[in-house]
Amino acid sequence: MTDENKQKFTNSLPYFAGIILAFLLALYIRTIPKASVFLSNGFVRFGGNDPWYHLRNVESIVHNFPNMLWFDAYTQYPNGTNQVFAPLFDLVLAAIIWILGGGNPSQDLIYTVSAYYPAFLGALVVVPTYFAAKWLFNRETGLLASLLIAISSGQFLSRSILGFNDHHIAETLLSTFTAMFLIMAIKKANDSGISFDDLKNSKFENLKPALPYLVLSGIALGAYSLAWKGALFFSFIIGVYIAIQHVMDHLKGRPTDYLAISGMVIFAVALIIVLLTPHLGGTKALHIKGLLAGIVAFPILTGMSIAMSRKKLNKYYYPGSAALLFIGGILAAKIISPSAYALVTSVFSYFMRTGGGLTVAEASPLLSVGGQFSLGPFWGNFTTLGYISLIAIIFLGYEAFKKNNTPERTFLLVWTFMIIWAMLQQNRFAYYYSVNAAILSAYVGIKVLELAGWKDLLADIKLKDKFDIKNVKIWHVISVLVILLVLVYPSYNMSMQQSKYTGGPNGYWIEATMWLNSNTPDPGLDYYESYEVPAEGESYQYPDTAYGVMSWWDYGHWIEVIGHRIPNANPFQQGVGGRRNSIEEENKPGASTFFTAQSEEEATAVLEAVHPDPEKAGARYIVSDVEMATGKFYAMSAWTLDTADYYIPVQTDMGMQTVPGPRYFNSMESRLHIFDARGLEQYRMVHESPVGNSAETGYKNIYNALFEGNIALEDTGYVKIFEYVEGAQIVGEAPEGEDVVISVTIHTNIGRTFVYSQSAVSDGIYSFTVPYSTQGPIEGETQFDTMPVGPYKIIYGNVVEDVDVSERDVLDGNVIEV
Repeated sequence: MTDENKQKFTNSLPYFAGIILAFLLALYIRTIPKASVFLSNGFVRFGGNDPWYHLRNVESIVHNFPNMLWFDAYTQYPNGTNQVFAPLFDLVLAAIIWILGGGNPSQDLIYTVSAYYPAFLGALVVVPTYFAAKWLFNRETGLLASLLIAISSGQFLSRSILGFNDHHIAETLLSTFTAMFLIMAIKKANDSGISFDDLKNSKFENLKPALPYLVLSGIALGAYSLAWKGALFFSFIIGVYIAIQHVMDHLKGRPTDYLAISGMVIFAVALIIVLLTPHLGGTKALHIKGLLAGIVAFPILTGMSIAMSRKKLNKYYYPGSAALLFIGGILAAKIISPSAYALVTSVFSYFMRTGGGLTVAEASPLLSVGGQFSLGPFWGNFTTLGYISLIAIIFLGYEAFKKNNTPERTFLLVWTFMIIWAMLQQNRFAYYYSVNAAILSAYVGIKVLELAGWKDLLADIKLKDKFDIKNVKIWHVISVLVILLVLVYPSYNMSMQQSKYTGGPNGYWIEATMWLNSNTPDPGLDYYESYEVPAEGESYQYPDTAYGVMSWWDYGHWIEVIGHRIPNANPFQQGVGGRRNSIEEENKPGASTFFTAQSEEEATAVLEAVHPDPEKAGARYIVSDVEMATGKFYAMSAWTLDTADYYIPVQTDMGMQTVPGPRYFNSMESRLHIFDARGLEQYRMVHESPVGNSAETGYKNIYNALFEGNIALEDTGYVKIFEYVEGAQIVGEAPEGEDVVISVTIHTNIGRTFVYSQSAVSDGIYSFTVPYSTQGPIEGETQFDTMPVGPYKIIYGNVVEDVDVSERDVLDGNVIEV
């Protein structure tokens, strides 16, 4: 090693050590909530909803290595679903697990590696952040940026925390790698002056410095495309940047060949990677069209610039010509290729949601809390870095306007503005902006240190090869304190608060789904099977033993992965039903229409409409939790676009209050959860979880006050499982006009009791359809632990008759004559 290389290595050591420390700090913060992920009973609790489906994919790949689960029959009954996720995130994780397990990994290894995977990827983001900032500014900015991203809070932290095994952190990691390589590729391409004439004459010398970075940028973009089905977003950012840079370079009389060549190479490499993968969550065709559009458009932009320069046309004609070309291309696409036209126009509304879609937490606007404008989420995601980054944007924008801004810094601004645009529409993109905020804030931070004289101080120390405390001035100390107190501490403090907890199913849901797993009939479908993808136009053929479990879409993955049962609706918003655009649309059958149904008959009609076979119902079990009955009920109605009158204004001692009204209490969700399915003919409670704190008692109190009810003011099971059955038909004779009542006391598995009853007026004959068996469960069917404490009692006049009902009577709809 030469002396020069030794010196370079020595100079790089502090920065290398700094990156390692930033990585370890990021990893430490993300693994703080171990106890809430690895529970004392051995259960591994993954966060949120989608991480459970990634676990589903990983388990399937490991059991069928290396095959991806391209079709899943174990969700969205009775349709199943094609793979929604792009494959790379799960395939890489499964490969790691498979290798570590020697081809036969244990369940513990699968769960442990899957839990740590997002934390490792989140910590790894410090690497491309460092190099992106270094190549944009300098090594000092890169080092500070790597520290700031390591301690960043909000969505970036929550989506890379231990147990949150979702592809979002892979999006951030791979998009940052793409940006990192693109920054250096553009610098090299611009400096070397590559041109189409050189390529035409087989002169590749000028291309060589940039080519490795262009290829690496294309590989990163391709990998990003394989990690998220919406990754065309970042391709769009690159395309917008190249178009803007074309305009800027043309106006300044600079050649633009390097931009077109760079864009073509990057998009071509990404296109090859996309073409090699079988499926991309249903968006492969869009990726191909989008990447091809860039490959075609970039040289056209350069060709226009060259032609206009040669003809010495006014340089300001170029932006207008480019805009006309874009508009003309859209109009041509509308005529020639409607699908391409739809792709272009959808970009501008891609992140916008309406109706029920706005109830998806991650899809709501960033600066909105409960529909009201709020800066709270901005602070929670970025603390001071968010505001400091805005200052940096203004300063860099001013520099770009007043001076000859470098192409890579123009890219930083375009990249940042595009992320802000997406983030303001959907808060989930805050985990992207954390990288931009870290880089921009680091830039400001280093500027503060430079203004305080740190650059001169360090140069003096290097020159004299010794440190003299006398050279340290008050401004040096103040500037360091500013960095620590303004940039570092707020983010670190917020991250330490947010890392104390993680999401995922609470104990009540874990208990309930595990009960489903153990106490309901096997649906006759192998959970680990590699299902055959149905032919186009055909549906998956389920065995006759299969059935669905109806619940709100939030809980579908938990039901599938923990309960090993087939949900009707899932967090892909499949099986939700309802309407999307207008109240005039058909209210499609699904979870929203079932739970908001205003009668048992209407709800049952929804269940039957879910299944294409008129002889079968879409679901056998219904799972409800108290959140569905209270806070989430509005979301159910929002998906139907019919939210009126569920809640009504009432004058109280505290003024006008909005409370649940008759339409709410008539809903199927209320009938099931608030009223325990009392009086329903074909729905029975079979299990409830332990009691949890909730608003349930308040709802019951409102019902009693408004409707003179006498329902017990108590919190009941947090999660309740009901079964839809044929119901046994009890018939008998009674004098005409006689009021006949049938009732039985139900004892639940948590020791609670309530009275189930129905009443009817006899016309000489009475008939009741009842869902509970008085004789207990039978082998091969639901092993319920909530049931009557004795026989049904039929009362009219002075007559009291006891009636026992077997489980087979209930399941088969047998007639019992009294």
